[in-house]
Amino acid sequence: MTPIPDRSDVVIIGAGHNALVSAILLARAGLDVVVLEAAGVIGGATRTEHPFPKVPGLGQSTGSYLLGLMPPELLRTLDLDIPTLRRDPHYFLPGVGAGSPYLLFGSDAAANRAQLSKRDADADEALSVEIGAIRADLAPAWLEEPAPVEEIADRHIRPQLQSTFLDLVRGSVADYLARFGFASELLVAMYAVTDGLSGLNAGPDDPGTGHNFLVHNMCRLPGSDGTWLIAEGGMGTVSRTFADAARAAGARIFTDARVTAVTVDGGAASGVVLADGRSVSARVVLGGCDPYQLMGLVPEGSLPAGLTERMASVKRPGSTLKVNLALRDLPRFDCLPAGAPSPFGSTIHLLPGDESPMTNLRRMWADVQAGVLPAEPTVEWYLHTTVDPSLRDEAGHHSSALFVQSVPFEPAGSSWDQELPAYVDRLLALCDRYAPGTSELVADVFPLTPPGIERHFGITGGHIHHVDNTVAFDKRMPYFTGLDGLYHGSAGAHPAGSVIGAAGHNAARRILKDLAV
Repeated sequence: MTPIPDRSDVVIIGAGHNALVSAILLARAGLDVVVLEAAGVIGGATRTEHPFPKVPGLGQSTGSYLLGLMPPELLRTLDLDIPTLRRDPHYFLPGVGAGSPYLLFGSDAAANRAQLSKRDADADEALSVEIGAIRADLAPAWLEEPAPVEEIADRHIRPQLQSTFLDLVRGSVADYLARFGFASELLVAMYAVTDGLSGLNAGPDDPGTGHNFLVHNMCRLPGSDGTWLIAEGGMGTVSRTFADAARAAGARIFTDARVTAVTVDGGAASGVVLADGRSVSARVVLGGCDPYQLMGLVPEGSLPAGLTERMASVKRPGSTLKVNLALRDLPRFDCLPAGAPSPFGSTIHLLPGDESPMTNLRRMWADVQAGVLPAEPTVEWYLHTTVDPSLRDEAGHHSSALFVQSVPFEPAGSSWDQELPAYVDRLLALCDRYAPGTSELVADVFPLTPPGIERHFGITGGHIHHVDNTVAFDKRMPYFTGLDGLYHGSAGAHPAGSVIGAAGHNAARRILKDLAV
């Protein structure tokens, strides 16, 4: 095994996808790059794992599930290709019981429209056109240094959409969707959950949820048509592709190499210290970890007070529960008639509740704020092994996942250790409501609560976006921290949290500019 060197040009803390993008660009520029990953595997939350002890041959993307937001320009810059698979259909909103209404959206726009009332179809088309125009305008800003929202609007957004853009980024997803006049509140709730609330510690009426909605509609990869794609072989394919390119450029990547401190000499970052006492000196230290980890590694008082105060003010715990499932067979949805397209591969939206969908959504958030596990949570249900059979084992099991939004970081007056088994049973009973017998198909379960996400992936507070996506553009962690030689480039930076890679690109560009390489 190659030993960790005691000196390099750049030390990168963490080997998530953003860190690996930085490693590629910095190594290709001729710098000596060392990447130090605390875990035994690379990728951060962009992993393909085999997490089921009872079904050890079954692959699963345990953290991020889909690839959508990575800019195609980034992949062209890196001269890399990630094999992807189109989800068609991509959205499924099942009904309860045989013959109940449902929505199954795919690439056929006419078929999608035929499932809606004229009012909803017109509203849906208007939403698609408007968000598509903003998506196209905003795209270049993702590969630039962040700027205030007004400056981004002036620089990138066409004049007739600038006020809409400003209101969207600053406002709530509920207010934005209300502008289009949907008749179906269920459709509004579906869009609010999947794009506006995904990964957030926020409710539908909170400012900034509009920004998260915009982020989740920035899908521009070839063949996506504005939708999310499956990375063939699971999300670990993304990190493996980047790691191979980084090594080919000369970067050295080490796992089981936990950094415990960033050293500072003469008012500048000078390297890192590892858990085993070894040290690596460097001209530049780049945090590919979340910003709160990076700030915790630096001697107190070394960072500008304004930065530490601002980042403390936007710090939020995670509110996402991921229940990874190994299934013996495919569920059967009562609502689907014979001959209907397969719903698997799509995002299956479960929006339960006895009242109006948006009322239930607001109640869920009120429960979370009170530390209560919602009795009727919203769930995005994934099952990708019909589209990507490479993940299946020899016995033909399917990997699946329930992405639950929202839950409290810890249940009030209790603990996840106490509550989790019964709550998983509740979630499976919810699946049974739409697809009877699903719970009987479960061969194994690998759940990740917010504290479990923190432990498993090493993300502060278990927040999958590192910094809440209600925080936009120049309000996120900056690439240059204000301490000479210390930089940051994870999902907590501009443009947003998700599997994007732009932060790694932009941080590397800033380093190369500052070093005049």
